[in-house]
Formats: sequence, C-alpha cells, structure tokens
Amino acid sequence: MGENHFAPATLTVYGIVLLLAGVAYWVLQSSLIAADGRHSVLAHAIGRDFKGKSSPPLYCAGIAASFWNPWVAGGIYVAVALMWLIPDRRIERTLTKKADLV
Repeated sequence: MGENHFAPATLTVYGIVLLLAGVAYWVLQSSLIAADGRHSVLAHAIGRDFKGKSSPPLYCAGIAASFWNPWVAGGIYVAVALMWLIPDRRIERTLTKKADLV
C-alpha cells in the first residue's frame, strides 16, 4: 500500500493474494486430515477451526470493500492478521493430552 496510498486496485490485489493463501491453508489442512482420517488426532485437534473458516469470507469482504472504502478494506485485512497473531494451542494441547495418556 505504501506508495500507492491505499489505491483500490492495490488493495484488491492484496486481498486476492491473502484469499489465495487462506484457501491454500484450507487445502493443506483438508489434505492432511483426509490422509489420516476424520477421526485422527489432527482432525480432533483442529475441531471447528473458526479462524480458518472465517478468514476467506473476511478476505472476500475486504476485496469488496476495497472498491467502496479502501480504509475499511485495510481494516478488515488488519483484523484478520491480528486474529491470526493470537497463538492457537489446540494442536499442542491435544498432543500433550495424548502423550499424558500413553
């Protein structure tokens, strides 16, 4: 955004890149769960995956908002980034419980 001063086209392309990264994350996660089975430790640890499922729609909202109000689009992108900065300890917690049981 820097030199472009939050130009709509720049924010749109940035949002598309973020959306594709989110979709790639979902594909990787789904492939790993499919390889181990729906009742695997990873599938149990992932659970409902609020952050993973809410990110792509938020990115789409940011892409749409980039044509209407670039600052709103930037705010949406920052909100999703802040959501992912909060550590997610589901996998670590599940593996620790499994190790304690063994």
